[in-house]
Amino acid sequence: MSQLYETMYILRPDLGEEMVGQAIEKYRSILQDNGAEILETQHRGKRRLAYEIAKHREGVYVQMNYTCNGSQVAVLERAMRLSDEVIRYLTVKQEPPKAAKEADA
Repeated sequence: MSQLYETMYILRPDLGEEMVGQAIEKYRSILQDNGAEILETQHRGKRRLAYEIAKHREGVYVQMNYTCNGSQVAVLERAMRLSDEVIRYLTVKQEPPKAAKEADA
């Protein structure tokens, strides 16, 4: 059964625009190759961090919304954990919209 997930990750600020684009595409393709359906990807740009992470004061924020059965999340997070370009990530399982919940009942 597919669930709705949101992953927000922060890339190193010293990556160029081309490298950022490659990283975004890399994580999108990891999900798609494992059977997830990408709903939306938002490149939110470079922002100041609330606190220093790995000696970085800024980071490039990216948000991905997708549906999958859960096993794809582990594959994605493992790739991010092993990557030097990602300094922080968080995946949240979202509740389905209320209209969809009521239709199922």
